[in-house]
Amino acid sequence: MAEVKRRRRKPKPLEEAIQFSLLKKDKEGLDGRFINDSKAEKKVRDFNQDMEEGPVLLYPDGSEVKNIPGTNTPFKLHLYKEAIGKAYQRITLFISTFQDFLANDCSGDSSSEDSEVQVKSTSHSLHYESDTLIWDVPDEASTPNAGSTSNRQHVQEERFNINRADVWDGAIRGFRRASYNPSHDMLVKFTDDEGTTEDAVDTGGPKREFLTLLMDCLRTRRIFDGPAKLSCFILTGQKQFTIAAREDEYFLAGQMIAVSIVHGGPGPRFLSDMLYNHLTGRTDINGTVEDITDETMKAALLEISSAASLDELHMLMDKYASLLQTAGCFDYPQSVEGKENIVKDFIQWYIIYRNQYSVQRFSNGLSTLDVIHALEQHPSVFRPYMCYNVEKLTLESLEAVFKAQLSEVGSTRRHEETRILGYWRDYLLDTGEQETGISLQDILMFVTGLDSLPPSTIEPQPQLTFERTSKFPIASTCANTIKLPMSKSYEEFKNAMGFGIQNSPGFGLH
Repeated sequence: MAEVKRRRRKPKPLEEAIQFSLLKKDKEGLDGRFINDSKAEKKVRDFNQDMEEGPVLLYPDGSEVKNIPGTNTPFKLHLYKEAIGKAYQRITLFISTFQDFLANDCSGDSSSEDSEVQVKSTSHSLHYESDTLIWDVPDEASTPNAGSTSNRQHVQEERFNINRADVWDGAIRGFRRASYNPSHDMLVKFTDDEGTTEDAVDTGGPKREFLTLLMDCLRTRRIFDGPAKLSCFILTGQKQFTIAAREDEYFLAGQMIAVSIVHGGPGPRFLSDMLYNHLTGRTDINGTVEDITDETMKAALLEISSAASLDELHMLMDKYASLLQTAGCFDYPQSVEGKENIVKDFIQWYIIYRNQYSVQRFSNGLSTLDVIHALEQHPSVFRPYMCYNVEKLTLESLEAVFKAQLSEVGSTRRHEETRILGYWRDYLLDTGEQETGISLQDILMFVTGLDSLPPSTIEPQPQLTFERTSKFPIASTCANTIKLPMSKSYEEFKNAMGFGIQNSPGFGLH
């Protein structure tokens, strides 16, 4: 489990505070009043020689560490761990100078606290780091404020009116609105074919569904090109490039991806590794001849790479001189092995350098909310969400997402609920084995509006509850909650789940 925090520094007087992650290796030595430990204090002073008095240990809200919050119990690390329910490597405290602590009004407005966007690499990912990674952003950058339902009237929102049959059209209108601000929360309303508005308040579900559908739209836009069902590259074909450049769709695509990542939606999951490496500043960019979609160019490269002798290679250089000169890789090598560099240079030109304008505009779009900075800092964390990979949503990862809300132990309701919980787990098994007519992605989409686990956490955490008045499942994508029907048999449960999901809005359109 890895976590990336997009953090804004607290304004002075806590400007000089430094963050301490309490790692596993320190947990025994830190059990007690950490700040009174002479070795710990000496280490802080050695690295922060401007500290005249102190330092003072602070909770994330700026209050001094004395007791376990909400109690009169003196602070002990293991008690604090139990109280907040986090592992040692996920606990964060702050160090402040004594002078700054005295000058700070810890009871001030909560807006002075750090704004964070957490991006976690969950167990289904290829990334398994346990440390907390810090995504530092400039002071002027801002983080979307996704207010709760109770105070939504105080939250600035950007409205999107979306028809599932033409998601792109509604997205373009919203993103190109003159007043659009990506740091504002998103309010999404879906309209049906008759143009009536669904009776739902967007507290997250419609937004996540919209962002999921939007990433699918981007995958098939004319600005991308690449091997079918594999990775995609930015394209500068003649007519397509002219239209896309005029409408600035390269920038728009990057902006949409950045907004999706920060606002809790999925990543694109279709960029090529080669393009992603270039965007994140790597220079060891490699591709293959199969990455070339132009059949004439691909045939030329295949001939060159198959040259068996130096004379044959020179002959092919003359044959394709015009093509190679355009790519800037025309040269007579001194040995037949030189063909490898010619092919490599041509592939880099074809994928990256001939597309320099579109790549730059795409990168500019990814700079929205400083996402490009996060990609550069932690490329391995974000790679599974940005690039194509064959990894699918698994039974284990989907089952782990949901938390069951069960009645009191020993009650009749609890007995019935655990029976239905067994049906649910069998239903996931059957779905994973393609025996239900739907997919695991369909189930996740039905409940959350997402068809894959996003880079950020799903908030609020998806819940399983139990429905006693309807024989079909009921989902609230705003609350990420599914109500399971209290069926009398598994077959009845299986049929009810399939019917409910397949007849939900948007099924088959994502």
